[in-house]
Amino acid sequence: MRAILALAIAIGLSACGGRVALAPKPGESLPVKPETAAAVPTPEQLMEPDVQARPKRSDEQLRRSEERREDRFDLPPT
Repeated sequence: MRAILALAIAIGLSACGGRVALAPKPGESLPVKPETAAAVPTPEQLMEPDVQARPKRSDEQLRRSEERREDRFDLPPT
């Protein structure tokens, strides 16, 4: 019974997302062109996050313990 209920909820939630093209509401327009842009960005370009919003992940792992280098800015509190 729980499996059927869980399946019904999953199917219902999967139908919530729409796959239509983005467009401004009737009577409204897209935002004005930024000063540095060559053209007015499309809705898809406006939805794409920039580098600061989604920085790249660094997966570099420590392979061995290493002594820290001397930090000249690591000063005691005054």
